[in-house]
Parts: sequence; structure tokens; C-alpha cells
Amino acid sequence: MTPSTVLRSPCPPGACICEREQLLAAPDSDLRIFSLTRQAEKVLLDRLENIQSLSDLEHLRRRMREQLGIEVLIDPGVTEVRTMRGIAIRLAEQPGLCRKTRQAIPAAIRRALEKNPEIAYKLLDDQGLFRDT
Repeated sequence: MTPSTVLRSPCPPGACICEREQLLAAPDSDLRIFSLTRQAEKVLLDRLENIQSLSDLEHLRRRMREQLGIEVLIDPGVTEVRTMRGIAIRLAEQPGLCRKTRQAIPAAIRRALEKNPEIAYKLLDDQGLFRDT
């Protein structure tokens, strides 16, 4: 990161599990996650919540991985998928990722899937749920 890069402000002590100080202290750490300021997070969540297609979702997942190092994992749940809650949406473990962000990103994606169920159907179909065996 360059000195002119704006870093996310720290969370209140004891309120988060992001390990910010340890990450900043390590010389070879990936600090891209700190460029996700609170304002940028609001924009990201809005974009995620308003996706219109599976390709939009895949594009945003790819950009989050490239720019922030955030890996979003979306899979059918371990039992069965009857509602959008049956789709497991989680973020891969990553130092520097705030607890609230870990919850907000999957929630925004879930709201988008509830608004546009055809995205969820396509996502499940791409993973083989509707294919003949």
C-alpha cells in the first residue's frame, strides 16, 4: 500500500476479531482489506444487494478477491435447499476482515437472491443441483 492510501479506521477495542494490529505489524502482510473503508463498504453492500444476474454476482466476487483479497464462498447447504437460507454464503477466513463485514456481505448477497430468485436457481444449477444423475 502507498502512504496516500486511505485505511479503514480501527474498530473499538474488544469489539472486533479483525486482528488489525497484528496484520499491520507483520512486514509481508496483505493489507488490501484495509482499503475497504466504511464508506466503500456501504457502496459494496449496495452493489451486492442490487445484483441482477449470476454474472453480476460472479463479477463482484472476482473484483472483491482481486482488490480486497476477500473470498466469498457460496454453496448449497449441507442438508437441502428449500429457501434462500439453505444456501451457505460465507467468507473465507482472512485477517483484517471486521466481524460486522463478515456478516454484512453474506446478508447483502442473501437479500439479492431473495429479490431475484432466478439468480439462486442458476447458481444451484451451475453446481449440479438440478442436473440428472
